[in-house]
Amino acid sequence: MQQAIDIILEKDRPMISVPPETTIYNALKIMVENQIGAIVITEQDKVVGIWTERDLLNNSAQPDFNPQTALIGDYMQTQLKTVNYDEPIFKLQDRILGMYVRHLFVVQDDEIIGLLSAGDITRACLLERTKELENISWEYYENWRWERRKK
Repeated sequence: MQQAIDIILEKDRPMISVPPETTIYNALKIMVENQIGAIVITEQDKVVGIWTERDLLNNSAQPDFNPQTALIGDYMQTQLKTVNYDEPIFKLQDRILGMYVRHLFVVQDDEIIGLLSAGDITRACLLERTKELENISWEYYENWRWERRKK
């Protein structure tokens, strides 16, 4: 069964990050260019936060919020949800659903090595189930019959 590290390797895409001094407007431009819904905030090559499209929605409702001048470091989420690199994909799905989060950082040897979205995890789970179904022998079910008793 696939693990978190397998999904990271299959994605073959680095985490897109910005420093905390980046304006939200500039971060949004990077997100649009890369077609991503979350951006990682790094300081001295260390992940310190995440900011998502949902954060934009919430931040936009705040009085005096101006994405042209607001710094992403002032609005980022710093309580990062992490999983180990060897976490099985169905357990990842349980975490996403149970914690009501859309992004999980993958950790190996106390270092963040990647970011998984709910979409990444759902896709991996569906592919895994598809593989399982392809390996099932349906012969028994196709030939299974019962006869009703006649009264």
